Amino acid sequence: MSRYVLPLSVAGTLLGAAVLLRDSVSGGSCPSKATIHGKTVIVTGANTGIGKETARELARRGGRIILACRDLDKCEAAAKEIRGDTLNHHVDARRLDLASLTSIRAFAKKIVEEEERVDVLINNAAVMRCPHWTTEDGFEMQLGVNHLGHFLLTNLLLEKLKASGASRVINVSSLAHVAGRVDLEDLNWERRPYEAKAAYCQSKLAVVLFTRELSRRLEGTLVTANSLHPGVASTELGRHTGMHKSIFSSTVLGPFFWLLVKTPKLAAQPSVYLAVAPELSGVSGKYFDAFRQKDPAPEAQDDEAAQKLWARSAGLVGLEEAQAQAPAPKAVPPGKVTDAQSS
Repeated sequence: MSRYVLPLSVAGTLLGAAVLLRDSVSGGSCPSKATIHGKTVIVTGANTGIGKETARELARRGGRIILACRDLDKCEAAAKEIRGDTLNHHVDARRLDLASLTSIRAFAKKIVEEEERVDVLINNAAVMRCPHWTTEDGFEMQLGVNHLGHFLLTNLLLEKLKASGASRVINVSSLAHVAGRVDLEDLNWERRPYEAKAAYCQSKLAVVLFTRELSRRLEGTLVTANSLHPGVASTELGRHTGMHKSIFSSTVLGPFFWLLVKTPKLAAQPSVYLAVAPELSGVSGKYFDAFRQKDPAPEAQDDEAAQKLWARSAGLVGLEEAQAQAPAPKAVPPGKVTDAQSS
């Protein structure tokens, strides 16, 4: 047996080093150890992938977590799993279909009526490079789910977020936004040949622009809004790309993917960081690549485009004018946010 000790030891060391290298390359775990006892968090698309791991980690940190998913059976199964894993019994499942304005309004109405507070809203759910599908209301699916659905949901919950104090809105975008172009005259791809990749990039650019304008409108309140790129992760999101079915990808490129592509758990860490880090209290309108604040693409920094997209989005989802108006009056003087108000 002794002759196997050294080879096994070397193999174990190499494997451990590879795992550490992968974690380092992918950004690692959330640097903040903050807990969120007494706070309520909503995570959309939380029955699988990044959303599920985000919900799990925030439940572990003591929050009341609401999983918002289209498939209620899968959502309830995920909530049960997270409760058992974290021993946090304040993890609930709610049905939310972001491809249905009716479902979004019903979900928001129930939250407003039944929840005492909402401290963090994580708009995580997404579809990626799907065929030219449309939502229940006739929107191109990627725009409808990734942007318009979350746009309406956030606006319907804004008063609850404001009433809860130093709340946070976290919008999961993608590095793909840099290749995006928002066509306000043809958001739904009715005049152009449909391109799934371009439609995805448009939807993710829309998410960053929405975040920018939302932050502007929240000036003077304690609510912040930021967007992020979680990194490239191995999740069900890429099921329409076909890469995972490629023999070349799985064999020749497999080791590189293993090194560079994050696990759902690691890809969830940036959302967790934006949700809990005390040092981000008062930080708003920013874009994060993992844990680092970065400038988004130039197109995502266009205030006029952000305002036009907001107006167009409000019209498409039937948002009442009162909810789509300019910033609310300042609630507190600048610089007067206390530690007790930070989340």
